[in-house]
Amino acid sequence: MKFNNPFKGKNTMNTENTGNQNPELENELNPETPTTDTPEVEAAEELTVEQQLEEQLAQEKDKFLRLFAEFENYKKRTTKERIDLFKTANQEVLQAMLPVLDDFDRAMQQISKSEDEALVKGVELIHEKLKSTLVAKGLEHVELKAGDDFNADFAEAITQIPAPSADLKGKIVDVIEKGYKLGDKIIRFPKVVIGQ
Repeated sequence: MKFNNPFKGKNTMNTENTGNQNPELENELNPETPTTDTPEVEAAEELTVEQQLEEQLAQEKDKFLRLFAEFENYKKRTTKERIDLFKTANQEVLQAMLPVLDDFDRAMQQISKSEDEALVKGVELIHEKLKSTLVAKGLEHVELKAGDDFNADFAEAITQIPAPSADLKGKIVDVIEKGYKLGDKIIRFPKVVIGQ
């Protein structure tokens, strides 16, 4: 009796056409074939991802430091501006009071010639109180006198006259109106006459 082999002609392990079969089975049959998911490739990908993240972190740190420095500069600038504003906040009021102070100074010169001691003393007390109040608010007198060198940054020349002496040429001959400053800022320049 002859038996027919049901498996004859059928190759259950077709190694020639393995491209269309399961890749895991192919890897098991051909262990020499490299796969794309090997640990070396994954490690390389992780390193590049780590490097990318480190670069991004460095960029974000740089942005943060720049922003922080810019904010610190802004805070310093606004603090300085606020301090300057507080120093000069009374500028308009003080400028409005300067003509009154000038009139008071002229009145004091005339009243000091009076023989009434009580009147002179009373007006002198009021005059000193006004001056001390304005000084307390930051008003300072710009000190200039005859014989000082003329500087256009600190005084305003209203006229030139022939110098009474050779040593007064180009210098201040007379101060017509006092100058005042508030802090470091001159709010009224002294008006002077200079020698020619």
